[in-house]
Amino acid sequence: MTDRAAFRAFVRTHHPDVGGDPAVFAAGLARFRQPGSRFDAPVTFVARRRGVRALLTRFRRRPSRVR
Repeated sequence: MTDRAAFRAFVRTHHPDVGGDPAVFAAGLARFRQPGSRFDAPVTFVARRRGVRALLTRFRRRPSRVR
């Protein structure tokens, strides 16, 4: 969580829209996007069913609590 907080604090203070230097901002983004940091991973999306079919699927997959 501290990495995310540090990233957000950096963006809030150095973003060009709030008066920061664009060169410093670009250099900082490059530092946060280094391989191995948590900010370089690709974004993935998961499609889920919705509605009545989704509810039925969830109830069928749920393990029974009765032993």
